[in-house]
Amino acid sequence: MPLEILLVLVVGGITGIAILSHSLGLSKRRAFQSADDAQAAWQREYPSSSVTDVILSQSGYAALVQTRRSIGVVWTMGDDTCARILRSPKIARVNTGLRLRLADYAAPVIKLELSTEETALWAAKLEGQS
Repeated sequence: MPLEILLVLVVGGITGIAILSHSLGLSKRRAFQSADDAQAAWQREYPSSSVTDVILSQSGYAALVQTRRSIGVVWTMGDDTCARILRSPKIARVNTGLRLRLADYAAPVIKLELSTEETALWAAKLEGQS
């Protein structure tokens, strides 16, 4: 088979798969359905921590998690979740919510999309922990 035809078939196949995945809704970003859903995501990352409170964002894309010993955040990335315990984060208020700078090479910056009210509440809770 000529290389030109093979290239067209490969590119066409990849494009077709991408279009099909998107049209079936498989490319949507995951959102937490409830505080329990966010807590379950936290427990997958930190199974030995005792969660005392969960504040779910209005968008459902992030949650502030209070444990007996610390405070943390769990957020969605595509169809997966990620969680971090926040130890002395540098908090910056931005137009879309909060930006947290961490001393963590795996997640040095976390951008949280929050409403104005949520931004104030979350910033107050995080600054109270520092």
